[in-house]
Parts: sequence; C-alpha cells; structure tokens
Amino acid sequence: MKPMNRHTGRLRACALAAALSAPAAWAQPAAMDHGSMPGMDHGSMDHGPMKDGARAAPPVGSLPSSDGAGERGYDSYGIHPHMMDNAPTWQVLFDRFGVLRNRDGRNALDWDGRFWFGTATDRLLVKSEGERENGEGSDGKVEAFWSHAVSPFWDLQLGARRDIGAGPKRNWAAIGVEGVLPYNIELEATGYAGSSGRTALALKAEYDLLLTQRLIFTPELEASLYGKDDPERGIGSGLSDGSLSLRLRYEVTREFAPYIGVSFERKFGQTARYASDAGASRSQTAIMAGVRFWF
Repeated sequence: MKPMNRHTGRLRACALAAALSAPAAWAQPAAMDHGSMPGMDHGSMDHGPMKDGARAAPPVGSLPSSDGAGERGYDSYGIHPHMMDNAPTWQVLFDRFGVLRNRDGRNALDWDGRFWFGTATDRLLVKSEGERENGEGSDGKVEAFWSHAVSPFWDLQLGARRDIGAGPKRNWAAIGVEGVLPYNIELEATGYAGSSGRTALALKAEYDLLLTQRLIFTPELEASLYGKDDPERGIGSGLSDGSLSLRLRYEVTREFAPYIGVSFERKFGQTARYASDAGASRSQTAIMAGVRFWF
C-alpha cells in the first residue's frame, strides 16, 4: 500500500468535516419559526395577482360550471359561446342530370336535383325529379319544404308537392323525414295528402360505395304507394311503381362527376293494368349517362 500524501489527507479531512456539519445546517431552516426571523414583515407582503402577465388562480366556485348551470351565467363573465352553424348558406345539387335510352329505342331527359337555402338547422328546400321523353310527354314532380334538423343525422320536412307532366296536375300537402341510416344509407320517406281524399307515400334509399377515392358505385331504390285510384294519371291504389338504378360515377372534382348506369322500372297492380290498356309496357330497362354536379 502506498503511503497517503499530504494533499490527499487534507482533502479527505475536509470532506469528512463537511459531511458531519451538513445535517445540522439543513435542519436549521426547517426548525426555524418564520415569525422569529428578524426583519421580515409578513403584513407588508402582497399576495394579490402576480405581475408581468402571471395571475393567481381564481377562488374555487367563482366561475360557472361547464354546462352554464350555475347561479351566474357565462354572459356575466363576458363569455358568449356560439357556433358558426347559424350562418346562412345555399347549395344547388343535381344527383342525376342526363339522358336515358330504353329498350324500345326511345330517349328521355332524366333529372333529380335540389336547391336549399338556410342554416344547419332550418332550411328552405326545393326538390324536383322526373323524365321527359322525346315526343312522348313527361312525368315528374316539384316539391318545396321547410326542413328542420331534429337530430344530427335527421331532418323533418313540411311542405307541398305538385305533379307535372302528362295528365292533370295534382297538388299535395307533404310531410316527411330525410336522413342517414346505419352504414351510411341515405333515406327519404314522405307522406302526402291531396284533394278528394287522395293519399300517397314515396320512399327512396341510396348508398355510395367507394371503389376508389374517385370511383363511386351508387345503387338507388325508389317506390311509390297511393291510397286510391287516379285513372286520369294512370295510377292505381297500393304499390304503384318501383325502380332500381345502378350508377358508376367518376369524380373529376368533388363538384363534377360524370356517370353511367342502368335503371330498371316496373309498375304494379292497377297501375300496370292502366299502362297495358294505354299500350305501354309494365316494365322498362334503360341505359343512363349524365353528370352529377353541385355548387
């Protein structure tokens, strides 16, 4: 073992002295009574809000609860919660606008569009759909509604409908619902009441299946039911007609999407008999092409 030199001995002695004296020094402030500290005046200390932008926490209970149910509302603190849903806006949307060519070789203009103006909760809604055959007349309807959101995914609609095209014009009072079912199936169900005790029900459902981010396949089902016969318009009571269309569209942009597809239509019951008596077919298949657009 090498002998300890003087420098090493002095360093070790200093370290030992510091270790023995430290506990006493650390314990002294803890045991010291603040009131016995000379020269410290607690009465002159400022416990108010801190300067330079830092503030002390407000007293507990001085602000309203998160739902505003306290005795003092948010407005009394200058807090005015609101959303941008109340800003009015508008949109024109044509889900279908194009031509049909049926198996008889006839061409027809086909449309299904809507316009709305209002807020996220209340809107004026105008809808129209129908067909116009070259030289064979047309068949369609125009509807106007006050649409009110009753839940995040459902609207209640109250308004009127007017039938257009061949035959006498019919006017109806209308009430319905429109919204999204599970699995993003869009549904419209509307009941109608007209003059002379006429009643009707229209159902429509469609689903957008994204094959890619731009290529979308859309099956659509429609059905119409009536409470009584209307021979002048070739409509029978019960299930009158139904249709299925299958469309494939390509979204060049979200606002502009050409489509192609096929549609199948069939008349039922007394409506089919009226069609046969008039020399028309009970069912029809057509190729469709057009564009879906909105702005």
